[in-house]
Parts: sequence; structure tokens; C-alpha cells
Amino acid sequence: MNRVVLIAAAALFGIAAAGYAITEDANGPAFAAAAPKVAPAPPVIVPQSATQMQLSFAPIVKKVSPAVVNVYARSVVQQQVNPMFADPMFQRFFGITPQMRQRVQQSLGSGVIVRSDGLILTNNHVIAGGQEIVVALSDKREFKAKVVQADAHLDLALLRVDTKGEKLPTVAFADSDKVQVGDLVLAIGDPFGVGQTVTMGIVSAQARSQSTSSDAVYIQTDAAINPGNSGGALVTSDGRLAGINSSIYSNSGGNIGIGFAIPSNLARRFVEGTAGGGSFKMAWLGAEGQPVTGAIASSIGLPRPEGVILKTIYPNSPAAKSGLKVGDVVLEIDGNDVDDMQSLNYRITTHKPGDAPSFKVFSSGKERDVSVTLTAPPETMPRASATIGGRNPLTGAKVENLSPAVAVDLNMDESATGVVIVSVTPGTPAAGYGFQPGDIVRGLNGKEIHTVAELTAALTASQGHWTLVVDRGGSRMSLSVNG
Repeated sequence: MNRVVLIAAAALFGIAAAGYAITEDANGPAFAAAAPKVAPAPPVIVPQSATQMQLSFAPIVKKVSPAVVNVYARSVVQQQVNPMFADPMFQRFFGITPQMRQRVQQSLGSGVIVRSDGLILTNNHVIAGGQEIVVALSDKREFKAKVVQADAHLDLALLRVDTKGEKLPTVAFADSDKVQVGDLVLAIGDPFGVGQTVTMGIVSAQARSQSTSSDAVYIQTDAAINPGNSGGALVTSDGRLAGINSSIYSNSGGNIGIGFAIPSNLARRFVEGTAGGGSFKMAWLGAEGQPVTGAIASSIGLPRPEGVILKTIYPNSPAAKSGLKVGDVVLEIDGNDVDDMQSLNYRITTHKPGDAPSFKVFSSGKERDVSVTLTAPPETMPRASATIGGRNPLTGAKVENLSPAVAVDLNMDESATGVVIVSVTPGTPAAGYGFQPGDIVRGLNGKEIHTVAELTAALTASQGHWTLVVDRGGSRMSLSVNG
């Protein structure tokens, strides 16, 4: 066969197309593997015009910044002249009343106008304790604001200003579930009170929790956030609200590139639940769990460690009524991964009572879908509270009956029962003896305590001797006082 015929046959049977080259040596034509084809590198595009060289976020900032405001919260606080007078023993033996003086305290933060008739979203910690709240717009006008709703658990607050019918600029909400790690974001607020400032960064992480003691999850960003940015806007590159800037991680108090924002889906749910003047109603699942570790995954036949394994189901709760059981692993809610109780509770919080989110659950070696109809946390024990007075170690403590509703409000274990200390007034005996919000009073002088009424009756009956049994974070403590 001559050379022409060989080449024709190779072409006919696709030999060359299959990655072979035809060569010819002293013995005639031969086939050899061809070098692989390398795709050409994409050309480097150099700006061709002044317009391309001046790409900027200025149009986005111009659109959004009028809807970002400064929030000033002023309050008058009582301050002791001499801290020694706070000691209850010192007061009792020397008969000295603490000397107090008034001091004006002012906090500074930011806020975002979310409705044109004057609704403004900010952080609860910006306005907490404020007796007078002032909102300053970007055009320097100032308005006195009223608190529509504040929630310390979510660290969100909704303010209202009287615009006299004027429509204010607003920022539209983004879907924070669609914000991806690596997306460009802008942080707008008033850091350190220097005036409105814009910083740029990326989304560093999603569903980030700052501590194990909180159910909140955050969008983490490296856009510079500093004191005063709290309550300001974290916006996407198309000018939508991705989150409410809330806090930073820092040893010095300044920005080190780790900032946190409350996701817009939770902020939107808060606004929708309170804008009409009603209170924000938290949705409730009625289950507690823990992250699945490698050891747990191996023991239950889960291919990899993922999800939350349920360890407690509250009786007659939505979780119980849907058929969820202790040992079930919740992998997803509405198609979103859950890897710890913070992310699971976040998914629940973005729903309102009556919603029925879809759960993907691993149980008995199989995956199944479960629809759970959520409810509001129940008040299994009637709400009753009292501020303890008189002469006893609990004087100055505000106490309340525990129920799932109260436990959710206080970010406590929903199955906890008894009487919980809600707050402690500084300078009182309760503060002096070290009682803290969240402490559960279990017993007094050998009598078990279940309700506020039982506690107040036992305090009245005591005769100068108090032996208190208190739970704090799962540990039981005892305090004996004579006086």
C-alpha cells in the first residue's frame, strides 16, 4: 500500500482525529500519539476607554446612602459616687445609703430606612435603655423616634419617625440565602461618629455563629465595620440590603476584618411581624439537638458528619406532632443545610407561627421528608413576674415563671422549669450577692420553688435566715445568709 493510500485510510477511519499523528521514516509511514491540544490562554483585556477605567460603586452608594441614618440614644443613669457603698455588708453595718449622681449617657449607631413612611431598622443594643432617641438623616435633618418593637434576643429594633407625610428613601431587601461567599458587599454607617462612611469587602462566610450561647447566625464580612456602624446597612453590589451590621470580632475594639451582619431574611421577618404595631411572634419547633460528629455519624450509618441529631423533643410540640423523634438527624430545612442548633433555630426564626417548613431527616438508615407546622412558644405556666423587695438576699431581683415562651425570650433551654431571675438592679443586695439574669431559683429554706407566688411566700415566711438553691448554666449552687 503506498503512502497516499495509507493517509487516506487513516483519514477515513478517524485515526488522526482520535489523537494520532502520521509520520514517515525509512520503513514507511507510522502512527504516533499526537501532543495534546492546549487551549489558548484568554487574552488580557486592557481598558479601552475612560469609562472602563472609571468603574465605580458610586451609583450604588448614591442610591443607598440616603436611606442609611444615624441613631442617637440618650439616657440618664444613676452612678454611685463611691463603689464601696455597693457592698450590702458595708451598708448593713454602717447604715450608709449609697450616694448616687445622675449622668447623661449617649450611644451612637446607625439605622436603615426600610419603609418610606418612616420605619427604621437598627440593632437593639444601639437603643437599649435610651430615654430619648434621635434619628439624623443623611441630609442633616433630625427626628425624634419612637420604638415600635425591640428584641434583645434577635438584637433588632424597629423605630418610627413622623415624616408629616413625606416619603423617605428606602433600601430594598435582598434574599440573604442567595448571598454567596465571595460576593462583593458594601458596609454603610457612621463609625466613631465621623460621618457616613462606605467600606467595601466580600462575604467571608455564611451562617456564622459568634458563640455557643446564642442562637443567632450572621453573615461574616471583611468590609470594615467599626463602633458606630451597628445597625447600618450591608448591601449587595446591586444595592439591596443583605444584612444589618451588628458587631465585630476584635481584641482592640477596632476593625480587623471580621465583622458580622444579621441576615436580611431574618430582619425582613422581624419588620413584617412588627410593622403593624403588633409584637414579633417567634416560631417554635420544640426540639433541642447537637451537631453530628464523626463518631456519631459512624454509629448511626450516616455517610459523613452533617446535620443536627435531636436529643430532646418537648411534649406536644410541633416537632413531636410531626413524628420527629430523639435520634433523628435534621439535615436540611427548606433545602438549606443545618449543621448546628444555631443554624437550625435561625431557619425556624425566619418563619412565622403557622408556617410548615420542609425538613430532610435521616432516620433508621434512610432519608425522609417531614413537614412541620410551627406554632408560637406556649405559656404552659401563666406569665407572672415580681420585683423582690423587703430585706432578703434577692431584694432588687426581678423574677418570672418559666415556660417555653419565656425560655425562648431569654435564650434558655426550652424545657427549663421553675422561677428565673430576669434582671438584677445594680447596687441592690441581689447584685451584691452575685445573682445574675438566667439564674433559676430551685429552693428556699428546704422548700422547692416552682412559681413566683411560692417564692414570694417563702421569702415572707423566712425569719432572718435564707438558704437558697440556684441553678446556673446546669450547675447547682447553694447560698446561706443570716441577717
